[in-house]
Amino acid sequence: MRDPSVSRYAAGRLSPIRRVGDLRRLRDEQFDVLVIGGGVTGAGAALDAASRGLKVALVEARDLAAGTSSRSSKLIHGGLRYLEQLELHLVHEALTERGLLSTRLAPHLVRPVPILVPLPAANPAARVWHRGYYGLGVAAYDAFAGIFGTGRGMPLHRHLTRDGARHLFPSLRAESISGAIRYYDGQVDDARLVVNLARTAASLGAAVVTSARVVGFVREARQVVGVRVRDLESPDSPEFEVRARTVVAATGVWSDDMSRMLSDVGVRPGLRVRASKGVHLVVPRSAITGDAGLILRTPTSVLFVIPWGGHWIIGTTDTDWKLDRSHPAASARDIRYLLDQVNTVLDRPLTTDDIEGVYAGLRPLLSGEADSTSKLSREHAVFEPMLGLLLVAGGKYTTYRVMAADVIDRAVRRLGASARPSRTDQLPLLGADGYAAAWRDRQDTARRHGVTAGVVEHLLERYGTLTVHLLAMIEADPALATPLTGAPEYLAAEIAYAALAEGALHLDDVLTRRTRISIETAHRGTESAAHAAEIMGNALGWDKAVREREVEHYLARVAAERQSQTMPDDLTADAARIGVPDVRGFAADRGVDLLQIDL
Repeated sequence: MRDPSVSRYAAGRLSPIRRVGDLRRLRDEQFDVLVIGGGVTGAGAALDAASRGLKVALVEARDLAAGTSSRSSKLIHGGLRYLEQLELHLVHEALTERGLLSTRLAPHLVRPVPILVPLPAANPAARVWHRGYYGLGVAAYDAFAGIFGTGRGMPLHRHLTRDGARHLFPSLRAESISGAIRYYDGQVDDARLVVNLARTAASLGAAVVTSARVVGFVREARQVVGVRVRDLESPDSPEFEVRARTVVAATGVWSDDMSRMLSDVGVRPGLRVRASKGVHLVVPRSAITGDAGLILRTPTSVLFVIPWGGHWIIGTTDTDWKLDRSHPAASARDIRYLLDQVNTVLDRPLTTDDIEGVYAGLRPLLSGEADSTSKLSREHAVFEPMLGLLLVAGGKYTTYRVMAADVIDRAVRRLGASARPSRTDQLPLLGADGYAAAWRDRQDTARRHGVTAGVVEHLLERYGTLTVHLLAMIEADPALATPLTGAPEYLAAEIAYAALAEGALHLDDVLTRRTRISIETAHRGTESAAHAAEIMGNALGWDKAVREREVEHYLARVAAERQSQTMPDDLTADAARIGVPDVRGFAADRGVDLLQIDL
């Protein structure tokens, strides 16, 4: 629990000083719950446990949301295809969570986005059938979300003629459609939501430490009583033990690794997780003319075309992945598949020259008998392979809070604690309190602080009511109002704030996750790297050598990703991508020195 004399904001700052203190806590204290994994499920579990009054720690080997949780389609949605597969409870659960996030928990991060379901051109009888079939599905989607009440958070669907559909989305090829149905889902910056979850957990007293890799479990007899951790920011420091009454592993596609760490005592996995690769393309808004997104059926997956600020996100693929899980690579085949699919409905076909960014993520799917990952369940499971260790796996981003509550319920029963039941459905994240009023008063805020209304709107949509702290930084140092080189939609203040309050330790953390410069610019952030490193260096005390090393690593990472995206298949793309080691100490694990790499 936090000190009541400390404000919620101050208690939730993930500053460099806070990291030193939290590392000390890891070494010195015993925790009720230790969470492994800083993705959406792990951060959600840490928040759930801390909100119940438990003593909580979270450790993450890389950065918050460094894996799957920063590489999604950026949607908070129920999943129309799950409705078609009759997974009705999953759809209802997800739509309930969508309503909570968009109205109460994170309205500054989750907002409605209109999406069109194009109806294919066909003979009159087929057109009637298509409109009835898809219309019934979208109507059921709205019904599961709740037809009435502000808690649904999204407008209702509407049927459109062909002319109406092309008025909303002029780039639709007229001869390919007979009309469309417009519905709404939620859009989110997935990585920023995870950071807010972790910071909110920290504001309630949780110790949150990134670049802290779990290398083994601490056992007494046949019970897990903690973990061994390596601080990857201090590679020469010895490993240390963290003691906990219950360990929760929320490690996504790395879930099987947790059980393997206990193989010496004959522990069997109990559940298996398969990794499904999803690739997304980012193209400029000018490449497609439309005021809504699209959802399209493809032979192997569902394809989304989603507006994303001044860009479009196009995705996703759905293929099995058995190679490097830390850095899944998109191949030329993946890119060509997405372009081919989206070009079936566009009047001006997209080419590789239109692509600004590409990213690939891995979905953790509970393994079953299905031949393809697209048929595997998005259900989640909680499993206890050994006394004191709980694994939570599967599920989907939208239902992170349900997964977190389920695993912490199990932990509370095991602890025999008198903790309160989960209350995260009532707990706004940092930046959410007072958001509606802050948005209403944005013009006044801009005048008071001497900035444009556009700057305030940009900050409110990323930081909510925490915007006042960034504006205060700008007042104290007007240089922080400068747009970032190569990415003028972002301010220098956002880079400094990421380092001072959001736990960013490396240049890649800022350009890839705290901002989206790595996928929103044609240069993939290379033109912004030096300026961002200068700002981060001033905040974190980097000397010239560290700044240069951070920039070199980032440039090498981008070069490797570009090369992988020209490779014909997964195997060659993976080989190209893993040529550059991870900036966080993993290089030492592989015996590779970054400075010896020919950049």
